[in-house]
Parts: sequence; structure tokens; C-alpha cells
Amino acid sequence: MPADTSLLDRLAIRELIDNWAMWRDTGRWDDFRTCWHREGVMMATWFQGGVDDFIKVSQEGFARGARTSHFQGGTSIDLEGNRAIAQTKMQIAQRGPIEGIVCDVVCSGRFYDFLEKRADGWGIVLRQPIYERDRIASVDPAATVRLDPALLARFPEGYRHLAYLQSKNGQAVKTDMPGLMGPELNALYARGAAWLRGEPI
Repeated sequence: MPADTSLLDRLAIRELIDNWAMWRDTGRWDDFRTCWHREGVMMATWFQGGVDDFIKVSQEGFARGARTSHFQGGTSIDLEGNRAIAQTKMQIAQRGPIEGIVCDVVCSGRFYDFLEKRADGWGIVLRQPIYERDRIASVDPAATVRLDPALLARFPEGYRHLAYLQSKNGQAVKTDMPGLMGPELNALYARGAAWLRGEPI
């Protein structure tokens, strides 16, 4: 494809990805909806489903005072016609009480996005985070957090502290998400390659 068309598409995709984080974290839900195609699907540790349901549960969390922050780094985009796979370095930061102590959990990884360009422009068809590593720290540096080792061991290494916090918040956590390596990551890469070949997800 012409270089100028490719560049415009890449710029549009990067803007969409940046808007996703800003609009999600600030509760701009009508704007956030425009990042997705109608049938878009969000996969996360605590939620798996369609974008409309994702917005609904996110709004409910906001109403309860829940706040999760998303920080993004570089993006790599594989572009094939009207389809793309975008990988974006990211960190998810979530604050909440663990065993009576307020803690910050930070999880690093990548957003792996299946995107398509349609009449109304680029949109996300599927977002699958890749959870590579995480850590936990008490907000009060003088406090000591004591975790239940049996509960912690139930979760994959890449997001076990995030999952621990979410489970303590009463959320059901999916335990087979892609990590730094392994069959789940390999399967995701295969799905991405098939998407770029024009196959359905």
C-alpha cells in the first residue's frame, strides 16, 4: 500500500489506543465507546465479554469509587489492508485494601489488539492484555503486607498480585491469561497471524 496511507492508518490506530486509556480512566464513556466496533470484546483478568457490558461494569465500579490507571509506552503495529494487530507496552495500577492494609499493585505487560478499518474508521474488535510481571507495595511504607501464600499460588506469575487484590475485592479472576511466555501467548500470536490473513477471530 502507499506509504502515506499506511502512515495515516498507523497514526489513527495509535491515537485510538491512546484515547482508550485516557477515556477509560477518566470515565468519558461515550467517547470510550467510539474506540470499539459494535461487537468488540474485552478480555481482562476480572472481565471477559462485550464492550457494552464492559462499559456498564466499569461505570458501576466508578460509582463505587474504584479507580484503575493505565499507563502506556511504545506501540508496534502490523498492518495488512484493513486489518491490524497492535501491541502496546502498558502498566496497570490498582489500589485497594489487602488484609486491612491499603496497597498499590502495578502490573506490566502489553495490550494486544485486533483492529479493523470499516466505513466509520478503525476500531477494536478484540483487546487481549498480556500480563508479564507485577508487584505489590503498601501505600504506607511503614506497614507490612502479609499475603496468604496458598491464595497467591493459585494465580499465574505474571499477574498474581493483581489477581490477589481483585479476588479480595470479590472479583472472579480468570487464571489462564497470556503471560511472558507459554502456550497461551503462543496461541494468541497464532490468532493474530490468522486475523491478518483475513480469517475470523
